Formats: sequence, structure tokens, C-alpha cells
Amino acid sequence: MLWVVVLVGLVGLVAWRASAWNVPSTLGGESGAGATPYSGTTGLTIYPPDERIEAPDLQGVTLDGELFALTDLAGRVVVLNVWGSWCSPCRAEAPDLAKLARETADRGVRFVGIDTRDTTAAAQAFVRAVKIPYPSIADPDGQVLLELAGIIPVTAVPSTLVVDRQGNVAAKVVGQVSYATLRGLLEDELARTEDAPSKATSRGSS
Repeated sequence: MLWVVVLVGLVGLVAWRASAWNVPSTLGGESGAGATPYSGTTGLTIYPPDERIEAPDLQGVTLDGELFALTDLAGRVVVLNVWGSWCSPCRAEAPDLAKLARETADRGVRFVGIDTRDTTAAAQAFVRAVKIPYPSIADPDGQVLLELAGIIPVTAVPSTLVVDRQGNVAAKVVGQVSYATLRGLLEDELARTEDAPSKATSRGSS
């Protein structure tokens, strides 16, 4: 009987650890079916200008079939949002992101989504339903998201990065971002730079 008790205990421990880490079962798979949003350490991190690291040169094909490279937006403040139509916090924050994208477009801010571990049909349907005005890189196998390893957890869906005009990460939010938080981050970054001449990074120009 003792070995039965030990075995049951070990099974319970494994199940508890899997639940605690909440790693999506489809990481590297074809879609987000059965995946769950990230539930590890969440929150906001703001980086002082002299401590910022360069954002990776993300490249890919958008949900609309267009080629995209982050260097095309050099010299602009960019919001990168990791999402999936299967992710409930992503669906909850999407209207606020769409609203902010419209509100800040005339100030030069550009939003880009990274639609990870999703199907194109599901993602496109969600984009149409919410009227998201900005492009999203299609990332069905999670390879684009891996480019952000070391900046955000690769299982962190949703996550949002603010990239400054020099192509460096100014702030990140792991987990669902609110309208007020992201609006504040953008206002702070724009106030820091929009009165100064816009400088493109050495990786390209706008």
C-alpha cells in the first residue's frame, strides 16, 4: 500500500507543477488549440534610456500575406503585442490596443501584432470582428516569438513591448495590458522624444 500512496503523491506533484507553470501544450505546434495564456510572473517593467537593449530585427509575413520587417519602422515608436485568438486575455485587451493605435497614429506610433500558435482563419476572423487597424505577423509555430527570448518569457501570451525611436525596448508588460497603462507608457516615451529630431537606427530608416 505504501508504494501506491507514493505513486499517487508523485502523480499529484507532477500535475501541480504542470498547472503552476501553465506552459501551452502547443508550443511549436500548428495552432493554439488547447493552449492556455501565460500565468507566470506578470507585470510592468520600464527601462531607463541608458539601460535599454536593442529589439530583435523581427521579420515575417503578416496575416494579410505582406512581408514585414521591424526595420521598416525605424525612427518610430513601435508597440509590439504578442497575442493569439485562442487567448482570453488577448481578446480582452484587443479593443484597447486598437483604440490606442488609432489615437496615436498621427503622432507616428505604429502597432504590430505577433499572432502566435494560431490558425490564419481564426486570427483573421478575430481581426475583422474587433476591427484591429494594424498588421500582425503570422507566427503559427512560435518561431517569431522565440526571437524575443531573453526579453519576455516565450510562453508569455499576451505580452506587449514599447520600442523607442532608436529601436530599443523602452518598456514591457507581461500579461494583459490596460488602456491606461499603455497610454501612459506611450505618452512618456513620446514626451521624451517627439520634440527632438527623429533619428533612425543604423539598421534602417523610415
